Amino acid sequence: MDHRDLELRQLRCLVAIVDEGGFTDAAHTLGVSQAAVSRTLAGLERSLGVRLLRRTSREVAPTPTGLRVVAHARRVLAEVDDLVGEAASGRVRLRIGYAWAALGRHTVPFQRRWSAAHPETELHLVRANSPTAGLLEGTCEVAVVRRPVDERRFGSALVGLERRLCALPAGDPLARRRSVRLADLSGRRLLVDRRTGTTTPELWPPDARPQTEEVHDVDDWLTVIATGRCVGVTAESTAHQYRRPGVVYRPVRDAEPVAVRLAWWRDDPHPATPAVIELLSTLYRTA
Repeated sequence: MDHRDLELRQLRCLVAIVDEGGFTDAAHTLGVSQAAVSRTLAGLERSLGVRLLRRTSREVAPTPTGLRVVAHARRVLAEVDDLVGEAASGRVRLRIGYAWAALGRHTVPFQRRWSAAHPETELHLVRANSPTAGLLEGTCEVAVVRRPVDERRFGSALVGLERRLCALPAGDPLARRRSVRLADLSGRRLLVDRRTGTTTPELWPPDARPQTEEVHDVDDWLTVIATGRCVGVTAESTAHQYRRPGVVYRPVRDAEPVAVRLAWWRDDPHPATPAVIELLSTLYRTA
């Protein structure tokens, strides 16, 4: 049997056996005979070429491989249930991923305007701390990105620009200024996220680059900056979405702005993508 012949009923059968703790109860839950449950599981194991369950006279338990397959099966079945629900209700779901900050000051206006103009499309903002803000991982259909994406796989459109701001501990002498320059920060330790962040030492001239320390989450970034050990440079949206006692934001007046793009799978764009681009472009343009 080819693995491409996998059927949803096989996955439902596997999950039912694990959830019910045995073949008899799984058969009752599924409304089939115990023999049918055994045949369905056997077919799934042949298709995958692995043993999924360990059966003894007293219990049925997943093998280590079975645990992983069950986890995947639950996700697949949940997606199918969502698809059926959307089709039955006439509503469409749109998940927009983002890595650090969504749309800054535009986040709430975007959600409100979208809900009013497109009530048939249910909008969800999903934080995913990855370079593609969840696109590659499948947790969203479109993503707000502030770094270049692989143009072979992903389409993208520029929707706006954001100023770069410096995040400083409240007691820092630079916090008393209205704005700072890149040169003011070259002697400091810069906190960066090389996977998803918008700022790297390459923003400074080669002979004036700050030392760096790496972090992978915006909450950790803010906590370290508040201690006074490091400073950070980020897109303006971060300041709007993450206000933290002990941290102040100041514009970096000689730094290039951050390009904000919407990205999607090139070969599978969500039908609402053009409308999202239009609304976001309008919000950024009229800010």
